Amino acid sequence: MQNDKTKQATRTLDCDVLVIGSGAAGLATAVTAAEHGLSVVVAEKAEHLGGTSAWSGGWLWIPRNPLAQAEGLIEEGDAPERYLREQTHRQRLDALQQAYLQRGPEMVEFFQNRTAVQFYSGSRMPDMRDGDGAAAGGRSLCAQPFDGRLLGDALKRMRAPLDIVSLFGMGIAGGADMAAFFNARRSPRAALHVAGRLLRHLRDYLLHGRGMQLVNGNALVARLLRSALDRQVELLSGCPARHLLHANGRVYGAVLQQAQGNLQVNARRGVVLACGGFPHDRQRIAQLIAHAPSGTEHHSAAPAENSGDGLRLGEAVGAVVVADLAHAGAWAPVSRVPRRDGSIGNFPHLVDRAKPGFIAVRRDGKRFTNEADCYHDFMNALIEATPAGEPIEAWLICDARARWRYGIGWAKPLPFSDGHYQRCGYLHSGANSAELAARCAIDAPALQATLERFNRFAGQGEDPGFQRGRSAYNRAQGEVLQQPNPSLRALRGRLYAVKLHPGSLGTFAGLRTDADARVLDASGQPITGLFAVGNDMNSVMAGHYPSGGITLGPALTFGYLAGLALADDSTSRQTTLPAPTQQEVQVL
Repeated sequence: MQNDKTKQATRTLDCDVLVIGSGAAGLATAVTAAEHGLSVVVAEKAEHLGGTSAWSGGWLWIPRNPLAQAEGLIEEGDAPERYLREQTHRQRLDALQQAYLQRGPEMVEFFQNRTAVQFYSGSRMPDMRDGDGAAAGGRSLCAQPFDGRLLGDALKRMRAPLDIVSLFGMGIAGGADMAAFFNARRSPRAALHVAGRLLRHLRDYLLHGRGMQLVNGNALVARLLRSALDRQVELLSGCPARHLLHANGRVYGAVLQQAQGNLQVNARRGVVLACGGFPHDRQRIAQLIAHAPSGTEHHSAAPAENSGDGLRLGEAVGAVVVADLAHAGAWAPVSRVPRRDGSIGNFPHLVDRAKPGFIAVRRDGKRFTNEADCYHDFMNALIEATPAGEPIEAWLICDARARWRYGIGWAKPLPFSDGHYQRCGYLHSGANSAELAARCAIDAPALQATLERFNRFAGQGEDPGFQRGRSAYNRAQGEVLQQPNPSLRALRGRLYAVKLHPGSLGTFAGLRTDADARVLDASGQPITGLFAVGNDMNSVMAGHYPSGGITLGPALTFGYLAGLALADDSTSRQTTLPAPTQQEVQVL
């Protein structure tokens, strides 16, 4: 029997580059390497391709990108550098940050001109914070919508949009698309747009079993997959990596687990770790996230398969996980969604908090931050405001007018009713603040006082406590029709509430690399043949969150740079690989 298992495990596949993980970072590496003539294999642990990227908003932060320049948004001087220095609290940018700013525009030009990846410019999307070097727009990009039919049969292998965020499985893009859905009852033009989207989705669902108009991160992944297929990249799914092949100080492949047995992939140029960080590795969460000492107090919106494989694979051959960051992850408040199958989903509250008619309070009935600030800052404020020994949680509250127009978390706006959301315990409501407080175990007198004070100033467009609506980002996230402050409106009548918990969109702590994404050992020397990109790579932002798109921006940039390094690295061009040891080929 052992001989049979060993024989299964010694099945081999040869290539130039093995990429472990199929999110945007891994696919960007694969496409770049393949475009430069290398044979590439992508191995994905999950049954579906796309990783966290397929569930993301699809935005990249790339200052001085060619699309902005084409629109005349040309940044003179060193504004991006100054902004990044201020936001990451550094006097000088490090090598990775310099490479990111210098090579990011080059990456965009490469994908725009040579692949199926096409972007549109977020010319009106401001940086998340005002300050030295901040821009009112021109630094953000998002993947253009993509017709899923162009993927052919490969679409069935791609991760669908996150169910609890989508509408009947249909993704809704940010910007004009989302605005149309919010304004469908107010504008005939918006209503026609929404009707068209819904009818197309219905047609696609009847014909194909899913929507074909892919947007956001789903569009980005689809475009990268199309580009990979065009370059004969071999895509494997449902095959987690067991361990790396490592000999004579060099990584030269990996052993993958498949249903039919183990597969040894020999990679002449090297292996790229792109496994999505550790958002579901409870042990590492307990080690690196202070507010989750048992590893269970933190809830990620990333797929469950992202469980720290890349970090463990790297550590096993001498790599180092950087732990001295400002924060170990990209925090976001999440609400816990009870699915019909009994599982629990994590809904990331990225949009609703900033809309007029919303506030957030702790159980003491008091506000603790500017609700319209970015999700990372919101969570940091909640963590800081929570006394030791109390669970870190808050209540997001809105009135009926906001509830019916924008929805609140998983609870969709009109024409969707409250019934199911309240029956399953997700959504709570009360005719007034006292009734809502009783149902949510919030301090009732304090909540009433908070609402009275908030409403008094909101009517004047002011928030003296937290300056909500003052920043360009706050105003952009609000409602343009709400004046004088797009982010502020008094709450009146029936109130609704959803409980918020600590969560994240992904992790920051990753393997130490150089500016070409080569993984470094404890002495700071590259481990030959080993690269890390995406959330397996240590945060370029040193654990800070300067602006939207600072996850996917570095993911594609360093994926591109890793692909170039693999194509250019003469030290990796040997075709004779070390013979595997018995331990490496046997079933572990």
